[in-house]
Amino acid sequence: MRNKIDAHFFYKKFWLLFFSYLLFSFPALASKHSVISSNDSIQFFQASKKCNTKRLGIVIGGEVAIYGGLMVGLNSLWYKDFPRTKFHYFNDNKEWLQMDKVGHATTAYYVGKLGIQALDWSGVKHRNAIIYGGCLGSIFLTTVEIFDGYSAGWGFSKGDILANTAGSALLIAEELLWKEQRVSIKFSYTPSKYAQYRPNVLGKNFSESLLKDYNAQTYWLSANISSFLKSETKFPRWLNVAVGYGADGMTGGSDNPSADKDGNALPIFKRYRQYYFSLDVELAKIHTHSKFINSLFETIGFIKFPA
Repeated sequence: MRNKIDAHFFYKKFWLLFFSYLLFSFPALASKHSVISSNDSIQFFQASKKCNTKRLGIVIGGEVAIYGGLMVGLNSLWYKDFPRTKFHYFNDNKEWLQMDKVGHATTAYYVGKLGIQALDWSGVKHRNAIIYGGCLGSIFLTTVEIFDGYSAGWGFSKGDILANTAGSALLIAEELLWKEQRVSIKFSYTPSKYAQYRPNVLGKNFSESLLKDYNAQTYWLSANISSFLKSETKFPRWLNVAVGYGADGMTGGSDNPSADKDGNALPIFKRYRQYYFSLDVELAKIHTHSKFINSLFETIGFIKFPA
């Protein structure tokens, strides 16, 4: 039963990430100003001094419609296979060496970032855009967590809520303090050898393993060096330093099973954490004469490329 729940959860996570992007990037994609500003890494939209009610209506209406549709879809597609129970908690803090928690923080960070951009585009006062838009990631993921709390297949995870809050807090704190994101969360993926032993849990192919195999994922805090230096200091604006966190040897959530779903014996792997230090490229700081290239760099800016 647990394997089925694991697989179900990871597919749910994929669609959550996908629709999260649609939900909060909808108004941004509609804007002809969706080009990176030369001033900050987050203020991509030139917000007017006065709120544009028409744009704000598009933002609110679009987000409510997509959010409502997503919640209805999740309720009917992801939770129908499991009986409903009274609201309950589930402690999954020891699973996957907390890699899933870092993933929650990352999702909350980027959904909030898109939320700020959308309100900036609407002309909302930037401080209000930071506070309200920056919290959208946590609000959205908390709704899903409440659904989990009423499902027998899962439960409300306090650890997930803490991770969601941490991702939103990092985003909001940086924007209020520096008016830009000097330290951003990034993601990288390197195929692991473990998926072959439990493909139903860790993925049968690349697209599945990208989301399901925590052994293959690394999450980074990438700091832009030039942002912390005086403006007259000549230093490459695109060069970052990054610290990463990963884990290895995991074929199960809390521990490694001794056999697969068919009863075949599995090798014994040692579960351990990994820490990294690396140089990084901040693509949003590379400005070209092409609006398309600038937008592309911002879109894929969450990826930590190998150094």
